Amino acid sequence: MFFHYFKYLSIHFVGLFALAAILVGGVESTVGVLLLMSFVVFGDWLGGDDTTTPKFKYPGILTVQLWLTLPLISAIVFAAIWAVSPGDSLGFGAFLSSIIDYDFVAAKDATHWVHSISILAGAGLMIGMVATITAHELTHRTWDPLSMFIGRWLLSFSFDTIFSIEHVYGHHRYVSTKDDPATAPRGRNVYQHIVISTIEGNISAWELEKARLAKFGKGPFSLGNGVIRGHLMSVFLVVLAFLIGGTTGGLFFIGCMLFGKALLEIVNFMEHYGMVRNPKVPVQPRHSWNTNKRITSWIMFNLPRHSHHHADGNVAYQDLRPYPDAPEMINGYLTTILVTLCPPLWNHLMIPKVLEWDQKYASKEELALAKEANLASGVPAFVNAASTPLYQTEEAS
Repeated sequence: MFFHYFKYLSIHFVGLFALAAILVGGVESTVGVLLLMSFVVFGDWLGGDDTTTPKFKYPGILTVQLWLTLPLISAIVFAAIWAVSPGDSLGFGAFLSSIIDYDFVAAKDATHWVHSISILAGAGLMIGMVATITAHELTHRTWDPLSMFIGRWLLSFSFDTIFSIEHVYGHHRYVSTKDDPATAPRGRNVYQHIVISTIEGNISAWELEKARLAKFGKGPFSLGNGVIRGHLMSVFLVVLAFLIGGTTGGLFFIGCMLFGKALLEIVNFMEHYGMVRNPKVPVQPRHSWNTNKRITSWIMFNLPRHSHHHADGNVAYQDLRPYPDAPEMINGYLTTILVTLCPPLWNHLMIPKVLEWDQKYASKEELALAKEANLASGVPAFVNAASTPLYQTEEAS
């Protein structure tokens, strides 16, 4: 049983490895990021699925593991800003060298700018994994003020505190329908989705907050508005980055934040791509792409068990069930993320899965919606499929 508590510390070990890779500088930083990505990708390929559903006597331990990601991501981001900034910000390198027999300042100064790109990618990846994924779990705990506080600060590292509003109160209500900004329709590529979902998600969050405040007779333009307050949290972090690392460090941090935000939208893209749902029907496990890959599940607090999460968003991550019969995405999360970045490959692998979803999971009403989505996609494979007998039901005709 101890192992099941321990396995969810995986994300902390991943974060500490990324922190070390950033600090050592030089080519080792690039190698470290590549090793980290390789571990996750090949770990999912070789490690198989984790379908265990243990019972935990001490769930508080698992909650503390979530909270500890805030100091971890703060350390990673600070190290990344220090690594690319001129000089030795706050004397951090000298202090570290005094306690560890390694000249961190010299290694930093000798780092080629090409490896700074790797540091940005590594820090951005950690914002997307360590911060956003943990925040996703914490901001669902609307009954726990401390978890909400930590979750929103984690989201502030990617300009995305609105996620705590739009995701919980919008996405979970409208998932796999046209009213959900995070659900990518058939034919959209991931680069379009990053922009469209970001804009529409912010608009949705604003409208949700506006409606909430109106119930108390308040207008939207106040610090009571979670959208405004949340974006100010991100601005505060940006100001800190400029103070710590100057112009270079500040702009670098903004790049890391945007990288982390893009990762979130890529994950949104692949979790519900092409799915449709009759809005009159409650969200069911079949309305999310699921995966039970072992490494992905351990380092992402069971986020890949997405089918159960959307069936009941109040279930804590450790209690999510694997649903092996749910629609399966391409592979683990990082593998699937990499595939989305190549739209022709994504279409090659996902179009058959989406069409199979129609055949295996869609209700008659959803087949009508699927036919409409196929025709609107502009993708020949989808358009041609719309004329096949599967979609020629009374509702779909």
